[in-house]
Amino acid sequence: MRHLKTGRKFGRTSAHRKALFRNMVTALIDRERIRTTLAKAKELRGKVEKTITLGKKGTLHARRHALKLVADKDSLKKIFGPLSERYANRPGGYTRVIKLGHRLGDDAPMAFIELVDREGDTPVKEKKKVEGAANKKKAVDQKTDDTKKDKKTSTKSPTSKTAGKKPDGEKKKVTPAAKKKPSLTRRLELHFRAELTALWWQNLSKIWEMTYIS
Repeated sequence: MRHLKTGRKFGRTSAHRKALFRNMVTALIDRERIRTTLAKAKELRGKVEKTITLGKKGTLHARRHALKLVADKDSLKKIFGPLSERYANRPGGYTRVIKLGHRLGDDAPMAFIELVDREGDTPVKEKKKVEGAANKKKAVDQKTDDTKKDKKTSTKSPTSKTAGKKPDGEKKKVTPAAKKKPSLTRRLELHFRAELTALWWQNLSKIWEMTYIS
């Protein structure tokens, strides 16, 4: 039976696997979003969330435990600083896995793993509120523009419409359209046609002389 044998091996030794996840945890905390295979993302999720929970504790003992999974001091400062403040009221669930489909070549399933409420990522509720406010503002602006146009059309005098009209006796002068010059290909075609007709008439006259005069 396979009791107490949790975790994926990934075809690596224990030392290689430990170094792999240490680098991945550091990269995810630094960039807050990385692309990897689905199996690695699922295995990485638990390790990252444990380190963030240690950052929320903030003790020296927790900091020493976090150093086992974080390879960079700047990332460690981020865990015990901004991330602990960001997730102070969140009881777990600090990461999100987004499936991307299969990779070309070996057809391995790929995924994004990212931190929830990461920098530059606005929540869905706030996005909806902003979009609704923008749509309302557009509708109000359109209504004000329509009312202004109606006022302008109503204030115009009726004589202004007839002022621009000409009397019945006067007629509009129709200017003849400018003749377009034929293109170069058209001119060459006409020239060759004229030459061919001239040659045809010359040959016809010679045939006539040979037949009737001789």
